Amino acid sequence: QVQVVESGGGLVQAEGSLRLSCAASGSILRINAMGWYRQAPGKQRELVARMFAGGGINYADSVKGRFTISGDPVRRTWYLRMNSLKPSDTAVYLCNAIMTTRVGETAEYWGQGTQVTVSS
Repeated sequence: QVQVVESGGGLVQAEGSLRLSCAASGSILRINAMGWYRQAPGKQRELVARMFAGGGINYADSVKGRFTISGDPVRRTWYLRMNSLKPSDTAVYLCNAIMTTRVGETAEYWGQGTQVTVSS
């Protein structure tokens, strides 16, 4: 069974920082892409940042210059460093990965989500 589990959310004041972590486990052959999404109450889920095993990183315009995604597909771990947090960053953050399993299936996997709350 393949799963991804994130950690590191919490409550922080505006302009503060947090780091989220995500780890994948199970019968994984290859991680093709690793990323972070977020969903605020009453809003659609949105991409925050994503990195590809072959290189290349995408960020949402709203977090460019403040958030940094990093990770190692071989170690099956990735992170989201969030600086200069704003109340508008408050959301449930979900880690996400596109992985190929050892039986050759490629699918998208989601963590359970971790709450990030930024107070003004």
